[in-house]
Amino acid sequence: MKDASIEALRARFNGALLREGAEGYDAARRVWNGEIDRKPALIARCTGPSDVVEAVRFAREQDLPISVKGGGHAVAGHAVGEGAVMVDLSLMREVSVDPAAKTARAAGGTIWSDVDRATQAVGLATVGGIVSHTGVAGLTLGGGIGHLMRPFGLTVDNVKAIELVTAEGKQIRADAGNEPDLFWGLRGGGGNFGIATAFEFELHPLGPMVLSGVIAWPLERAREVLAVVRQLQAEGPDELGLTVAMRKAPPIPFWKPAHYLQPVVLVIPTWAGDPAAGAEAVAPLRAIGGVITDLVQPVPYMFTQTMLDIGVPHGMHYYWKSHELPGLPDAAIDVLVERVGSATSPFNQCALFVKGGAVARVPEDSCAARGRSSAYDLNIVGQWPRTDAEGDTHKGWVRDTYAAMKPHGTGTYVNFLSDEGAEGLEAAYGAGTLKRLVALKDQFDPTNVFRFNANIPPSTG
Repeated sequence: MKDASIEALRARFNGALLREGAEGYDAARRVWNGEIDRKPALIARCTGPSDVVEAVRFAREQDLPISVKGGGHAVAGHAVGEGAVMVDLSLMREVSVDPAAKTARAAGGTIWSDVDRATQAVGLATVGGIVSHTGVAGLTLGGGIGHLMRPFGLTVDNVKAIELVTAEGKQIRADAGNEPDLFWGLRGGGGNFGIATAFEFELHPLGPMVLSGVIAWPLERAREVLAVVRQLQAEGPDELGLTVAMRKAPPIPFWKPAHYLQPVVLVIPTWAGDPAAGAEAVAPLRAIGGVITDLVQPVPYMFTQTMLDIGVPHGMHYYWKSHELPGLPDAAIDVLVERVGSATSPFNQCALFVKGGAVARVPEDSCAARGRSSAYDLNIVGQWPRTDAEGDTHKGWVRDTYAAMKPHGTGTYVNFLSDEGAEGLEAAYGAGTLKRLVALKDQFDPTNVFRFNANIPPSTG
């Protein structure tokens, strides 16, 4: 890049343009996963869609690759491309809510706490992630799972429209009536077709209080606990969301000091309905013996959306793999218990996101997001601090756990992909959906401008 070309861009760009050595450059290139340490050629900190257009056109003129940073939460670090123009949307965090229409509009750089604050102010919510600093764009474009998915479906099931800047630098809107094929592909196909600058969501009455919290047991009770979870997944009411984690208990106030770093299984129920009925719904969990903590009570929904943040802070190193599980047979539970017991880092864990309910009732081909018939998404998490030199060991634990659970899996969730390449895409989408996504790629990004993602190459390769 020549200085003159950057100065010409600066004259028509409203945000900041940062090159290596500039104040703020290193902070802007950092993302949630501390494992990622790449250096873009230029960081374009956009203040609105017009800046995004200018950044895309500049990168195309300079023949430079493009990466896109929204919340910067993707475990693979797609936001940061070595030598690329990073189109940084993290300043674009406006959220507007229409209480009468029960809709919200969120800019492309918002994180879920932005959306939750704005919508809860008027007693509404949509399906967000389980960690409040997760980016809205990345989670939504990949499908979107969260505490409210059993009553209200995946995040993509609640998207009414997406505003996009294409590879040609054009602004378009995709919804059910305008570019419907693209709208189908954006809901699950990730950032392969353009840069999403805004989302319109359907909202649902909820809160401000919900019945939620943590119930935990020693790991040796995991078989009993997961047997009850299995029953609730199949027979429990839609209003009951369930998230399960198996890990060593972190030294935080959830636990008594005697349980710190001891292997545990914990369940987070979230009831999106009348609290009295919710108490009845979680009773089977509370009937299991050996409980070491039970914090389920009426709490603000905003608390539920933030209570796991402390366990996944920015800057730690992460490596993931995942399986979609059609069921949870005893043999699979045995594998999980054994693998968690042999975890190489005190931060490693296996998390289960319980599906069913409204997720399963939406037709499989309604959008590109797959896996509606699976009962669980399993996320195998390797996590370690920067000072831990055993990163390869922890990654090996993740890979070995993935291999041990593979006989029980039928696919994977695209937002949990790490370094699986073409094999991961096939597992996430299946051949039929992938073929349709390639056709969209051929139409909207035939030269693969947007390739820093779970990339779907055009048919030309």
